[in-house]
Amino acid sequence: MRPDAAFHEVFSCRLPQRRPTTPFSGLLSPAEFVTALVGRLSYGIVFLSLVLAVTRATGSYTMAGTAMALFGLASSLLSPLRALLIDRYGIRRALPPMAAAYALLLGLVAVLTWRPGTPGAVLWLFAGLTGAFTPPLGPVMRTLWRDLLPDGPLLQRAYSLDTVAEELLYVIGPLIAGVLTGLAHPSLGIAVSAGLVTGGSLALAFSPAAPPSAKRPAVSGRARAAAEVPAVSQPVHDGRAAGRRRKVAGATGLRRPVVVASGMGMCLGALSLLIVAFAERHGRLAAVAWVEAALATGSAVGGLAYGAVSWRLGLERRLPLLATALALSLAAAGFAPDMVALSLLVGVAGLFVSPVLTTAYMLADEVADPGSRTQAGAWVNTAFNTGYSAGSASAGLLIGRLALAACFVAGALPSLLGALAGLGKARRPARLSTREAAAVPDVKQ
Repeated sequence: MRPDAAFHEVFSCRLPQRRPTTPFSGLLSPAEFVTALVGRLSYGIVFLSLVLAVTRATGSYTMAGTAMALFGLASSLLSPLRALLIDRYGIRRALPPMAAAYALLLGLVAVLTWRPGTPGAVLWLFAGLTGAFTPPLGPVMRTLWRDLLPDGPLLQRAYSLDTVAEELLYVIGPLIAGVLTGLAHPSLGIAVSAGLVTGGSLALAFSPAAPPSAKRPAVSGRARAAAEVPAVSQPVHDGRAAGRRRKVAGATGLRRPVVVASGMGMCLGALSLLIVAFAERHGRLAAVAWVEAALATGSAVGGLAYGAVSWRLGLERRLPLLATALALSLAAAGFAPDMVALSLLVGVAGLFVSPVLTTAYMLADEVADPGSRTQAGAWVNTAFNTGYSAGSASAGLLIGRLALAACFVAGALPSLLGALAGLGKARRPARLSTREAAAVPDVKQ
């Protein structure tokens, strides 16, 4: 299936098996997808803009690196908490305040970095505070996909398109940041990021796919359809017992996608530094951009192809196989004789990046309790981001101590180990039966 055909099928799907519980007519529109991407483009711009702005304001790469570390750590480690607020109070009640606080803090950072002289400690403080309020737009969008589409190939294509689009944003975003820096000042990129995340978050929160309230708690799949209760994107308040049920599902079931995502993040974090070391040794430092582009292109192609295939192999078996393929292709890249060969091999490895992430998100969503799906996706995000940081740090320790080819092999090991850890039989959390779902009492909001 061609990518444009898959896109058309996803966004023209009617859902006759569901009776709408909101003004949403049942015809899936790309509006929610586009608005979420507008907000998520902010994240593609803000990282490079923040590094450049803090460096210009303080004259120190150390200050800039520390500010970025605090921003990234606060954003990643608190992501599950922010997702918990979305699951508990609903998109319309939780997302706008979060986005407003994040945008205001970004605007303040832009003002503080516009001119030199701001103490580094002040910039560190506000960088960390800003990261703490990062809206979880990716997990929210994937939760909406689950609400709007039936299980099966169509949902898989939606997740694939979402992952591919997110990958491309992290290619386009730094380019925009570079243009804004050249035209005016890197702090302008921070300000633009604040505007994008505000507009995207508000448009998503008040779209027809995000109902304003719920009269019953969200339950899963067929039980939700039978009980005619609202989707998981709505607020849920159903007492202590339901609150216990709604804990992030199956810490056992969720462990698999989280471990694999962490291993893949470590691989890609190591790869980012290994590519630079490889290019430096071959005297082609400027060619790093081409290798990164090959990785992004391979990921986009692999993601679109993955979404177009009707898989017979279950998610539990598919995930470790894809992670193994990624590990082997990254290890092979270390034996490339020159930059052209490295670009080709890294491009081949890229073919598995989006499919691994897509499968991890789908498996996390599948094992999650109905009221904690946003949290489940956020844990996958957190695992990938923290793994990426750890991989970069580990590669820095290995380069110079081992041969470069051995560094590539060592960098690929986390994905392979994550795949091996995911070979065991999955344990899924118990679901509410149709009768139990129908028996859940109404709760006043």
